[in-house]
Amino acid sequence: MVLACAVRMQSGHLEIEDGVGVDRRKIRLARVGHGLRRLVCISDDGTISFSALRWVTEQKATFVMLQRDGRVLSVCGPASPSQARLRRAQALAHHTGKALEISRKLISVKLEGEESVLRGQLQQLAVANLIAHLRERLAGAENLDRVRYLEAEGAKNYWSAWSEVPILFPRKDARLVPSHWLKFGSRHSPITGGPRLAVNPPNALLNYAFALAESECRLALTVCGLDPGIGFIHLDTANRDSLALDLLETIRPSIEAWLLNWLTREPLRRSDFFETGSGNCRLRSSICSQLSETAPTWGRLVAPWAEYVAHTLWAGRSGSQRRATTLSQQHKPEAKRFTSSNISTSSPLPPHLCNVCGKTIKREHDYCRECAARNSRACLIMGARLGRVAAQSTQAQEGRKETKRLHDVARGSWSSRDQAAWLSAEKYTGQVLHAWGNISFENSFGNWRFDSPRLGYPERQTNST
Repeated sequence: MVLACAVRMQSGHLEIEDGVGVDRRKIRLARVGHGLRRLVCISDDGTISFSALRWVTEQKATFVMLQRDGRVLSVCGPASPSQARLRRAQALAHHTGKALEISRKLISVKLEGEESVLRGQLQQLAVANLIAHLRERLAGAENLDRVRYLEAEGAKNYWSAWSEVPILFPRKDARLVPSHWLKFGSRHSPITGGPRLAVNPPNALLNYAFALAESECRLALTVCGLDPGIGFIHLDTANRDSLALDLLETIRPSIEAWLLNWLTREPLRRSDFFETGSGNCRLRSSICSQLSETAPTWGRLVAPWAEYVAHTLWAGRSGSQRRATTLSQQHKPEAKRFTSSNISTSSPLPPHLCNVCGKTIKREHDYCRECAARNSRACLIMGARLGRVAAQSTQAQEGRKETKRLHDVARGSWSSRDQAAWLSAEKYTGQVLHAWGNISFENSFGNWRFDSPRLGYPERQTNST
């Protein structure tokens, strides 16, 4: 069994080989018309050649290496010119007050997005009002510690509103997964006390999507000439790009809204996840591939915010000119309100699954052909059983007794003296029943007609066809 991933050059083509066993695949991409923008690797073993990295760079694509638990290992993108003056302004931002200004703006956008998710999708108006109040207080935050406190309070209330969101699985999978997989639960993993090493599928999906977005933030900051490691909101920590995580705050609600829409509309497949010995929920390669297709979308969303940070740091410097907006192509960024809603996005739709077996089906159906047939037969059998049960219930028996009593009363009160004088046995037989004989009707039991010699009892018609 071959597990490694190999990326190499063959006859001028980029050749990518991955997969497991009989599912191993090989892809060859030419320099023209390849459509490659992101090459995301989640394999624990494999090789990539220098010539392949050069090919990816020349095509202005990006190579990203991620862990399945949501950690970004490496991001390699096209080289950008160094902006020494901009990086110096970035390093001095805590002393010039730019760090506080940028931090208030980024967290304000995050709180605004969380409020939108709470009002529009979760219908948690009380929590949304609390988030709105925190955002109002943010404008008066006098230091970064206060900004961090308000952001943490918002996050605590925001994720509490997510805890009871049900997670859908196909019927055959729902009884086989652990019980804590059936709802969103806490954003903090019991393994680490934080978001890392999620213990259920929705949090694992969110961690991986955030890792993709973090890699896009790194690339956007690098293109703008900023240092992804010198942040403002997140404290400086070894092996962490603090400014990339600061920038990520602006698009977190957009990612969460997209995932929530997925979780409430489509079931998850048990086969797309596995549980390690410690209880950590990991993603399999198939669903990682689906999530990786969203990377360009998060890149488009974060681009104007990376440019906002660069413009804010650059503004006010002596002799400084307006910086080019190479990412979003917005020539007047100060006149445009940066929000996720005014950025055109086309996130890939998750696969539409059968509600019973989890097979991928067309979006206009709820069941695959086999499950739909079984479901129809089950409904007919259940309907017949319910009909028999209803007929034998106490209420039905009492109804039949009352109907019989009314009929008995009607028979006992009938008298031949009450009938019309013109109606005799001869006229009833000769006229009334004769007219009934020419009337036929159809019901679920077939065609019937009234036959006068049978004194009004219906007789079944035979159909020669």
